[in-house]
Amino acid sequence: MPNESPLHPQVRVLVVEDEPEFMHRFSQAILDDRHLALTAAVSTGTAALAMLSADTPDVILLDLGLPDMRGTEVIKHVARHQPECDVLVVTMFGDDQHVFEALEAGATGYLLKDSGLERIAASIHDVRAGGSPISPSIARRVLARMRPPTAKSPEQPPPDPVLTSREIELLKLTAKGLSFEKIGELLEISPHTVVAHVKKIYRKLAVHSRGEAVYEATQMGLL
Repeated sequence: MPNESPLHPQVRVLVVEDEPEFMHRFSQAILDDRHLALTAAVSTGTAALAMLSADTPDVILLDLGLPDMRGTEVIKHVARHQPECDVLVVTMFGDDQHVFEALEAGATGYLLKDSGLERIAASIHDVRAGGSPISPSIARRVLARMRPPTAKSPEQPPPDPVLTSREIELLKLTAKGLSFEKIGELLEISPHTVVAHVKKIYRKLAVHSRGEAVYEATQMGLL
């Protein structure tokens, strides 16, 4: 590829979108960025799985409303078989069911289609840099689900939390879609230390992605 170099390899992106207009716009946003490479653009989940059986892109730009299967099935397939690939959801669905099903399945980011096209390429780069881009209204919805645990009676003190206060603080910043580097700046620790904390959180919650970690911690009343 003419724009690729050993120092700055292109990020390879697969677009899965059944609306022709959005498929064209997303594809063009990728083609316009010399650091991105469009591997293919397909309109069904079946076609996406066929592509994935032959090759693993770096990022999948995925719509949830596919004509032949739920987009979450594609996310689950990637999480099981190609975990090194990031799935960035770009969809019209902003309700709790779609949002949390996608995050629980393993989506790395969640954008609504009303996000500006200029944000698409930036979000792809953000994902590969360790971030988790989420549309502001979706981030607000995720944070709204984070409530402190219900107070226990004096006779039954609450058990020790699964996550430390530091890990919970870090997970809240992750839910906002911040990159590991930015989280490190805010917490005054190195990105390497942030990654170490994240890996420990994954082990404690038995999850494999940022979205799953936020979802599980929320369900457990830790956030």
